[in-house]
Amino acid sequence: MRLRRVVPRVNLQDDDFELFDLEKQFEQDRAEVDARWKNLQREAHPDKFAAQGPAAQRIAMQWSVRINEAYERLKDPIKRAAYLCELAGFPVNAHTNTAMPNAFLMQQMEWREALDDARGLEPLEELSDMVLHSKEQVLHHCAEQLDQQHDYAAAVGLVRILMFIEKFTHDLNQRLDQFE
Repeated sequence: MRLRRVVPRVNLQDDDFELFDLEKQFEQDRAEVDARWKNLQREAHPDKFAAQGPAAQRIAMQWSVRINEAYERLKDPIKRAAYLCELAGFPVNAHTNTAMPNAFLMQQMEWREALDDARGLEPLEELSDMVLHSKEQVLHHCAEQLDQQHDYAAAVGLVRILMFIEKFTHDLNQRLDQFE
């Protein structure tokens, strides 16, 4: 069974951006990513290939999974940034390389202390606002490094920072949830 007969627009060698027919860049319109995902899923849905038999349905199911995996990377700015770095030959390797600038290491310690010391909703909300603001700044800087400077090595460090911020935000939100 030829893949092109099952899902004519897709190619196994396509990266996520090519698969979704998007510009290979960090800045993406989330509504456009969502719309392309829906269209691709509609094209590759296994039920659409029921008349072609089980082999065609299996291939369509594999493509449906592939499309969903790509969508998960493209819709999330941190995953998208890490993926762009990887495509450029600069993998983030967050599990084996946790190097971060000293200034951010100090920021992490301050945030952790503030989280540990927070007694009540107001200090937690203030910390949340501060962390959100920091995340927005790092995302902006990451976009500049990826889309304008094409400095993937620098972007890798920013992605690691964003990953920490995301984890810290999760911990912070757990504390905030205690006040609901």
